[in-house]
Amino acid sequence: MTPAFEHAIPVLRIFDLPKAREFYEGFLGFAWDWEHRFEPDLPAFVQVSRGDLVLFLSEHHGDGTPGAKLILRMTGIAAFRGALIAQAYRHARPAIEDRPWGWRDMEVADPFGNRLVFSERMEACD
Repeated sequence: MTPAFEHAIPVLRIFDLPKAREFYEGFLGFAWDWEHRFEPDLPAFVQVSRGDLVLFLSEHHGDGTPGAKLILRMTGIAAFRGALIAQAYRHARPAIEDRPWGWRDMEVADPFGNRLVFSERMEACD
């Protein structure tokens, strides 16, 4: 059988579940798909998604390093930015930058130092 690959699911380290929920669900508009803990007082492991994009968020030590940078390919970046700006979120006012390699990028940092770079091919913007 020939190997085949599916979408990667990054694991991002978080330290505060309510802050993570405010940012990913409240600000970015991700669905809070599920949350798991081995015991009520142990760290959480969460799945969030928006369309085909899935991310894991983990409070577990060793599950990722704060400060990760993700490049998230998408379409509709201008509309997405407009929706984010309209919220007047006090911790982020992202801008779109045209890159010389043919992509438009919008970087947003989460409350834990992880950098999400939403990126759209310039031809898709026309």
